[in-house]
Amino acid sequence: MQNFKIFKNTLLLSFLLIISCANGAQKEKSKTDKNRDTTNKNIVVGANRTSSYLPLIRDKKIGVIANNTSVIFKDDGTHTHLVDSLVALDINIQKIYSPEHGFRGEADAGEHVTGNKDTKTGLPIVSLYGKSRKPSAEQLKGIEVMVFDIQDVGVRFYTYTSTLHLVMEACAEHNIPVIVLDRPNPNGSFVDGPILEIENSSFLGLTPIPLVYGLTIGEYGTMLNGQDWLSNGVQCKLTVIPLKNYTHDSSYSLPIRPSPNLPNDQSIALYPSLGLFEGTHVNAGRGTEFQFQRFGAPFLNKDYFSFSYTPHPNFGSKDPKHKDTECYGKDLSQVTPPKKVDMTWIIEAYQQSNDKSKFFITSSFTKHAGNAKLQKLIEQGLSATEISATWQQGLDEFKKIRKKYLMYD
Repeated sequence: MQNFKIFKNTLLLSFLLIISCANGAQKEKSKTDKNRDTTNKNIVVGANRTSSYLPLIRDKKIGVIANNTSVIFKDDGTHTHLVDSLVALDINIQKIYSPEHGFRGEADAGEHVTGNKDTKTGLPIVSLYGKSRKPSAEQLKGIEVMVFDIQDVGVRFYTYTSTLHLVMEACAEHNIPVIVLDRPNPNGSFVDGPILEIENSSFLGLTPIPLVYGLTIGEYGTMLNGQDWLSNGVQCKLTVIPLKNYTHDSSYSLPIRPSPNLPNDQSIALYPSLGLFEGTHVNAGRGTEFQFQRFGAPFLNKDYFSFSYTPHPNFGSKDPKHKDTECYGKDLSQVTPPKKVDMTWIIEAYQQSNDKSKFFITSSFTKHAGNAKLQKLIEQGLSATEISATWQQGLDEFKKIRKKYLMYD
């Protein structure tokens, strides 16, 4: 009887998706890049594996942590939002919990997101990027199972791993199981960068992991439990719905922009290196259509840098650094992204700054780097090779820990 119920649910989901297509209901076309690999077509994300998780949430009161990337893909290149699909299946969703950038993914980085209602479903939305980033007892009231489905990009200061951390912690404290619907990590083939020192932890990094950690969000969740990194060593009852046909060497082009300022594969691949500019007074492409594919500032040496651009307010950046001011720097939109954290560009920018005393926003840079040492090494004039050598021992130790939690080859 149970198997029949699962089969029926799966058929119903497929039927609803077909009907949705036929009646012209609103659908979003996946944004694809020219270099999108055919591997995408073979990889099955956790959200698509409905027969694995519908039995776990049927007849339960559930919460869903989701954003614009929380979708079920279809063979014709379109997709349906996870929440819309679950509502159509009469899954009893009590609340939606939204991370940084909001449920529909339209808020600026760092912009507080307020709770409201989803206009499409009428479901209440609880912000996890406003006054509170850890769900409170009141916000979890009535939830029997929590479903987490957000696309990560594998960089520590990209805040969705911190959201997962705090959700798992809160759910563990209230005995609520968590189901993570796993998704590929586009920066999952390498591990690099400085290890976070716990005294410098913040929402930009809560655990002693490197800047690029080479884990899917599901693998990271198992590490949180396994390393006793949740507050007071609490253990979350965690279920990961794994990917199919995925390895950490898989080439994967994200079909949906994961946040407003990561528009394409190039920006995502350069983010581990250019994201450190967020802790400086240098603009990293916000306010242009080439976010994290260029850098510049009015105070960089215009005799050295031949490239310039002017940031203006746009989607995802209402008030970019150096708004409406010409910035001198470098265009990286056509470079081959390195499979590492490359310090070359931030060192170059610092060395070509006309006022080095105003280059760093020290408190922010420390949070992004995860330590106070990296800024000092740049100021001391060390090369990119010399700086990367300082974190190799920490990386070797982390890789031993990481190996225990790998779910994919």
